[in-house]
Amino acid sequence: MDVDRIFIGGGGEDYAEPQHLLLKYANRHGLVAGATGTGKTVTLQILAESFSTQGVPVFLADVKGDLSGLGKAGSETFKLHGAFTERAEKIRFEDYTYDAFPVIFWDLFGEQGHPIRTTVAEMGPLLLSRLLDLTEAQEGVLNIAFRVADEEGLALLDLKDLRSMLVWVGENSRDLSLRYGNVSTASIGAIQRALLVLENQGGAGFFGEPALELSDMMATALDGRGRISILAADKLMSSPRLYATSLLWLLSELFEELPEVGDPDKPRLVFFFDEAHLLFDGAPQALVDKVEQVARLIRSKGVGVYFVSQNPDDIPEDILGQLGNRVQHALRAFTARDRKALRMAAETYRENPRFSTEDAIREVGVGEAVTSMLERKGAPGIVERTLIRPPSSQLGPIENSERAAIMNASPLALKYNAVEDRESAHEILMARAEKAAAEAEEAERMAEEAEAREREFQAARRYSGTKVGRSSSRSKRGSTSIGGEIAKVVIKELKGTTGRRIVRGILGGLFRGR
Repeated sequence: MDVDRIFIGGGGEDYAEPQHLLLKYANRHGLVAGATGTGKTVTLQILAESFSTQGVPVFLADVKGDLSGLGKAGSETFKLHGAFTERAEKIRFEDYTYDAFPVIFWDLFGEQGHPIRTTVAEMGPLLLSRLLDLTEAQEGVLNIAFRVADEEGLALLDLKDLRSMLVWVGENSRDLSLRYGNVSTASIGAIQRALLVLENQGGAGFFGEPALELSDMMATALDGRGRISILAADKLMSSPRLYATSLLWLLSELFEELPEVGDPDKPRLVFFFDEAHLLFDGAPQALVDKVEQVARLIRSKGVGVYFVSQNPDDIPEDILGQLGNRVQHALRAFTARDRKALRMAAETYRENPRFSTEDAIREVGVGEAVTSMLERKGAPGIVERTLIRPPSSQLGPIENSERAAIMNASPLALKYNAVEDRESAHEILMARAEKAAAEAEEAERMAEEAEAREREFQAARRYSGTKVGRSSSRSKRGSTSIGGEIAKVVIKELKGTTGRRIVRGILGGLFRGR
């Protein structure tokens, strides 16, 4: 095994001499393209095997469920064993053996591998807006929520944190609008509905802790071979926006966290982005610019990014121009658009005077490709027709029991399988709300007590004497009312005409007696 290169394939007769990918240029990125059924997955598999053998960690997405076979050695009983052996002899692959490779299975849903998680804060508002397909106005409100959470010291870890934060922003929208611009309840409602859709698609498990540590994805096995991290993406493909955003988040994290290393002798990590067109379909220009920036600058971090897609024109031109190592499987040209795409793909290669590149791309069979690898000083090599080497690991998926055994033996099982839920924005805001509710209830109770005391005080001011009961007051009222009424009648009569007569009569009688 050469220590400075990996073997891609070769030929004999009408095909090229052995083709190698130089490790020192492997971080200059690459492209694996071709129509469905032309051998892209096998090419991805043999590249992953080769990088792992050279001690380079690999991350790849298993879109069809076929790449789990990397964890199991191939077998002579396999139906294509004879064809593999013949291919190895034809391309002079003398070191061809069957072997299994150190794999780590990952799964955003935690079903077919260790859960991959990140926090809402690490995802950031730009990628989250892309994931939720928000409008510009809604993205602005989301940015405000992130800004306020940062100012208030509220950690956004999972989706319930973000939901609680949006509720708080809505309740304080008047004050926030004066500071940051309009915060409409309609935008908050739209974001909440988008979060609900994401949860229904199973995306809630992607956010939380423990978050993925990149060092675990960039480790080597005890025998020195690079670990191959395989993301189970067959179910994930039903949510293409979640698939594309999660892989772009990984790239962004690598770009942000890894230090500059210049041009190392071999990459620190090789990242394969299968079904790459999903990354760019309907993507806003800001996101495309972000991908271009990452692809251009992450090379100096020692990371090679390889896009896997059906057609080269699925990749924006500015990014396509940075992909130096290329394996082009057959393209079918049934329509005018297909023929134009085929012609444009052929024009991106350095011509070989021995054949027409356009014809070769159309004519190569399954397991064959048109290849161009970077040579000295990073110059693109002349395009060649190449027979791709056979894989050493099993072609096709492994059994569920075999996958489970690999997962149970994984050194990362205890670290990532259990979910953590520490205090964050949701818990803090809930505690604040409960405290405010308790304080409001206490204030209301005190106000009611004060009002009752005031009513009692006002009622007490109507009496000048001691407090008496209802029965005593009633009896007093009953005992005094008869005498009082008689006295009133007597006084009234005395004051009237009859009274005066009585008085005169009494006085007259007295005087006459004298």
